[in-house]
Formats: sequence, C-alpha cells, structure tokens
Amino acid sequence: MKKRTEELINAFTKENPGVEAIVLYQNGETVIEHRFVPKKPRLIYSHTKSFISTAVGMAIDAGKLKLDDKFIDLYPEYESVITDENVKKIELRHFLTMSSGFGQAFLMDNGRREGEGFPDCVAYMLSKPLQNTPGEKFVYSNADTHMAGYMAQRALGEPLLKFCYKNLFSKLGIGFPVWETDANGTAFGGSGLYLDITDMMKLGILYLNKGVWNGEQIVSSEWVEQATKRHIEAWGPKPWSRSYGYQFWMVEQRPNAYRADGAYGQLSIVLPEDNAVLATQCSEQNDTAKFVEMLQKYAID
Repeated sequence: MKKRTEELINAFTKENPGVEAIVLYQNGETVIEHRFVPKKPRLIYSHTKSFISTAVGMAIDAGKLKLDDKFIDLYPEYESVITDENVKKIELRHFLTMSSGFGQAFLMDNGRREGEGFPDCVAYMLSKPLQNTPGEKFVYSNADTHMAGYMAQRALGEPLLKFCYKNLFSKLGIGFPVWETDANGTAFGGSGLYLDITDMMKLGILYLNKGVWNGEQIVSSEWVEQATKRHIEAWGPKPWSRSYGYQFWMVEQRPNAYRADGAYGQLSIVLPEDNAVLATQCSEQNDTAKFVEMLQKYAID
C-alpha cells in the first residue's frame, strides 16, 4: 500500500484535483502523512454519518436500542403530526440503510441553509407521506441519518454530542469538535462535523481494529461487522457506490473493504486485507470525478 499511495500522491501533485491531505495508516502506524495545504479541521460532510452509525451501535451494545425499534415508539409525542399511518412502520434499520420510504433527499446542505425543517425537523419529517414501503428502496437522504441519531439520543438519555464526546471522541483522542446542530440543539446526523484528517480517520482505524482502541472495546466487533457489510443495493459509479451498509459504503473492488464517505472526497477507506486505512480530505473546488478515478486507479483497483 505504501508504494501505491506514493504513486497516488505523485499523481495528485501532477494533476491537482483539489486534494488537501492524504494519510495511510498500516500495520498499527501512520506510514504516510502528506498535506497539500496546512493542517486544520474541515467540514467532513457525510463522513459524519459513520460517526452516527457508531453511536447507534454503542446504544445497541448497551441494550438500549434495537434495529427493529420504531421511531414513533421512542417519540410518541410526535404522533399527532403524522398524516400517513405508514410512517409509524419506520424502524431504525430503515434509517440506517437510507430506506425510510420518504423517497427523496431531505435536510441536505442547501436546504438546511434555506431553513428547511425549521423549527422542528422531526415534526417536519414525520408529517410527510411515504413514497415507498420502508426497507424497499435506497434513497440517499441526510434526514434518514439525522432521525437515526435522534433515536440513539432518546435511547441513551442524553444529548448526542455529549454522549459522543464522553464515549467516543475523547477516547479516540479527538478534542471536543465543532458540529452543526439543528434548531432543537441536536447534533446533525447527516453532516456538519469538523475534523482534521488525522482525527477523522481514527474512526476507520477503530473499525479496522474491530472496535478496539488502546485495548478498550469502544463499540462491539459485532456492530463493526454488521455496519460494514452490504444491506441494500444503492446507486452511483459502480462498483464504487453500489452497496450500502449501516451508514458505510462498500468498496467492492477490494475484499471486505468499505469506507466512510463525505462529499468532495472526505474519505476513510478501510482495507482489512492490507491491514490499512487510507484517508483523504479535499476542497469543495476539487474535481471529484477525476479524484475518484485517480484514487481507484492507483490505490483501489
């Protein structure tokens, strides 16, 4: 992996697709850390979703949440806003696999900036009719992840950011992060987390090590296995974005590989067969298509 990563860095340097940093962790140590811009926390977009998946897994590990739990059973106070009785059938597993049934992308970046979901995004979502049967069809939506985060928060009995800091970020050596919240003050599940690449990729290292960090089991190996295997057929440039787990994408070109994936190239790619994690961060002005093509050519395929 080291040689291939060095070739990838050389290609990035020559082609300049907007990469900010690339790090290779292998066999228990950082092998390469190359920065094209100075070190700083940056928005990791949907890579945030994989942190939410981890919080959900920790709640499940603690016996406080189950995959077949229904959202409305945890939040009965919202029953009056429901206009489609099928909304009551949505389970945690449906949110985790982007198959809630709402049928389109909600609470995406531009929509949130325009006030979509204000003042209560939970009521906003639950009042909508379903377009598909829950579990039937993959439709990528920030709202699905955010609703899963709400389920974890209610089950855990404390604010999601507070729980994540105490039980995940601080244990991984990540400082208290900047993280967007909704109007209710809940950490936004679909995006909004700011981390430097070396902190961002610690989640990938945690998963590579089956949920263990410095000898402590942070999240169970059972959750790691479940979250990072295919649960639903997705969409996108095949085979890069064909299969989806619980807020992780499969990387089908490599055995058992998967990734936490944020817009524009905020990636932590876990490569178990190489005992490695390859992470990248990129600018919003990058050439995403070229970046993905080069990444696959030099480091994945």
